[in-house]
Amino acid sequence: MLRGAISGFGEVAAHAHVAGWRTRPEVNIVAIHDPISARRHHAIRLIPNIRVYDDLELMLDGERLDFVDVASPPAYHAAAALTALAAGAHVLVEKPLSLAAGEFEALRAAASSRGRVLMCVHNWKHAAVYRLAHDLIGAGRLGEIRYLALDRLRTAPAGMETGTGGGWRLGEAAGGGILVDHGWHVFYLMRWLMGGLDPAAVGAFLGASAAAPVEDVADLRVIFPGDRIAAAHLSWRSPVRRTRAMLYGSEGALEIDGDRVVLTGRCGSSEDFPLTPEADDSYHPAWFARMAADFERAVLEGLESAVAAENLAEARAALALTLGARESSRQGGGQLKLA
Repeated sequence: MLRGAISGFGEVAAHAHVAGWRTRPEVNIVAIHDPISARRHHAIRLIPNIRVYDDLELMLDGERLDFVDVASPPAYHAAAALTALAAGAHVLVEKPLSLAAGEFEALRAAASSRGRVLMCVHNWKHAAVYRLAHDLIGAGRLGEIRYLALDRLRTAPAGMETGTGGGWRLGEAAGGGILVDHGWHVFYLMRWLMGGLDPAAVGAFLGASAAAPVEDVADLRVIFPGDRIAAAHLSWRSPVRRTRAMLYGSEGALEIDGDRVVLTGRCGSSEDFPLTPEADDSYHPAWFARMAADFERAVLEGLESAVAAENLAEARAALALTLGARESSRQGGGQLKLA
């Protein structure tokens, strides 16, 4: 039985992480850390017999933990993860893993020196539509991938769309705007769907409306080796909520709109893939449950885990693209080569 704790008990922890961990019979969440009293009380109401702490180090001292699930706002991820790693715990971190290259290297080094698994929550890889897309690519149904586009249209930041909160995403705790909130997801999806290739360059336009203190729209173009192109449009300004994607290769094109997936081959024939509709919300507990299973497997496999190594490679690429997109936008939107 793995003993775990959650650091940061916001909406995503309450609605997705708790439910996800409950699907793992060999995992027991024994403690919650959150500096906000209301959040600790919410955890007590939600989880029977849970112990709560207002100080992360006190929790690590007081509990015999195998792992810590860091679900606090992004600005606190690196510090919380480093503290947990220093205490000898494996660590799973909500996206983004970190906000700076120095933080990433410190985390990677700490995990390696302690012999602990460090992973980031890349839960969109577990969405049914993207698992299907990845399987179709792997089966050669699209041929060699040449282009993909991932669009995330939202009317407001998560939580603010439904009136359940989310205002913190516009403040310092978020570490940025929609580029951090949604960009990290599209960046690791791009790399995954491109067959694990590392990106070579990025160009970006980031815009902030008068009412937004951070960027609320991002238009992104990523170049992969072999002149493969990936694009994304992210917006909190949209009048409607939409999640769409389009991919094409040498032999076919795949269109995704919500839960609808259509593959059109070079010959012109189309095939619809029926999928069970998934909730279109900001939490996705079923996706986190699959992510939790990956993390549990990685902990059992240790530092030799291929799942953990690939996850960290995705996180490194997502961070490089995030930082590169910011710099490209500052320079006027031109393509910026990545180291």
